[in-house]
Amino acid sequence: MEKPVLIDANVYPTNEILFSHLGKVKIVYLSLFDYIHRTYPDFVENWKYYRDGNCWLLNVTRKKKALFWLSVSDGSFRTTFYLSSKYEKEIVKSNIPAELKQQFMGSSGKKIRGITIVLTTEKDIETFKELLSIKLSIK
Repeated sequence: MEKPVLIDANVYPTNEILFSHLGKVKIVYLSLFDYIHRTYPDFVENWKYYRDGNCWLLNVTRKKKALFWLSVSDGSFRTTFYLSSKYEKEIVKSNIPAELKQQFMGSSGKKIRGITIVLTTEKDIETFKELLSIKLSIK
């Protein structure tokens, strides 16, 4: 797994800083957030430095419910969705890639399970959209 690059607690992750690390993937990042802002204007984005992981993470919420977390590496970014076992049927029947289903199923028995997508292409955004839809489907 790529190492996060936003590791200086004193340097807030502005778009200029993000884009300098994302490089060619900047277009994917912009496309993802264009979709989010158009489709879900009530989402709230909050960058915060986490000392336990020694990096900045973006937490995206809706009505105080955490939807996903985002971190940045050189040339990519990743989102992680944390889901309880009640999402299992939706994950299994979804069209997400088999390795992401395996991430979820491999942590069976845990109260909360994570699915992490590394986004580098427009196709990855489709997977993200499906996982977001699943996350929003169960109250």
